[in-house]
Amino acid sequence: MSISIHQNDRHSIGRWLLFMAMVVALMVVVGGATRLTESGLSMVDWRPVTGVLPPITDSAWQAEFEKYQTSPEYQLKNKGMSLEDFKGIFYWEWGHRLLGRLIGLFFFIPLVWFWFRDRIPHGYKPRLVFLLIAGGSQGLLGWYMVQSGLIDEPAVSHYRLTAHLSLALFIFAALFWTALSLYRPRPFKSSRLMKILTHSAMLVLVLQLVMGGLVAGLKAGHIFNTWPLMGEGFVPAGLLDITPTWRNFFDNAVTVQFDHRIGAYIFSLLAIGIFIKSRRELPTIRFAGTCVLLATTLQFILGIIMLLKTVPVSWGTAHQGGGVIVLASVVYLMHIQRKFEAK
Repeated sequence: MSISIHQNDRHSIGRWLLFMAMVVALMVVVGGATRLTESGLSMVDWRPVTGVLPPITDSAWQAEFEKYQTSPEYQLKNKGMSLEDFKGIFYWEWGHRLLGRLIGLFFFIPLVWFWFRDRIPHGYKPRLVFLLIAGGSQGLLGWYMVQSGLIDEPAVSHYRLTAHLSLALFIFAALFWTALSLYRPRPFKSSRLMKILTHSAMLVLVLQLVMGGLVAGLKAGHIFNTWPLMGEGFVPAGLLDITPTWRNFFDNAVTVQFDHRIGAYIFSLLAIGIFIKSRRELPTIRFAGTCVLLATTLQFILGIIMLLKTVPVSWGTAHQGGGVIVLASVVYLMHIQRKFEAK
């Protein structure tokens, strides 16, 4: 009986964390849409409690609009914007923040319930507390990012944007990994080469996701909207124009887009290698290897279409969501090959 109850607890918490991972994935997609619609600077203050509700009365909307009119974005980009147009961008940012608050509630309330009913399996309390702290830190980091666009220039720091996106993806991966651990406590045996390919793919993917944040922050997707060439050649002009040279890899939009393309090629080759090698592995690993290749192919196609169309909101949002799917597939493949966890 106790074994059955223990198993039910693991599955209940696993389902909850899997739901949380999906909501965080949705948050990443909504965040991408908020950025692409240039809505992220429409709310010039941060009120974690009183900001839950949007303006309701005409006077409240006018007051919110007047605050926005003092911002660099209005003064330098949107001078003369109507109140109705302001409402359009405001709702995107308000919705993004509201979803963040809901994620906090969806995590905190069940955590307290499971905790005080002593239903959290041994060894998982520190993980769940860490995830709670990480989620709270994400909210603070989001506001820190927004602040950078409210001072002089109507654009957030690409470093802060990359950090904000990277932490969101880390939280998603940690939630997904923990949910899988609760559902599938025992790993599957795989070959050494399969593990090397999987860990190499994760390393490249992490770098690729970080580079994707820099591409978004620098709006590097709006230049060289051709493929497979960048302009007239495979290697574009202006690749190392900034001095010192190392800064090009972080601050040069040309270099960042080029690196992101090269990363996509390398990761795609790894995905193909994983798929081929997985044919000789156990069925579960074979399935996971197929998922990695399918997710990578989808993301590669989305990236090309988005680039050729000069990053419209729809395709740009889809590409950001595709990155989450690729991350999930690699996390799953890595998880089923992990070392045994005795919890």
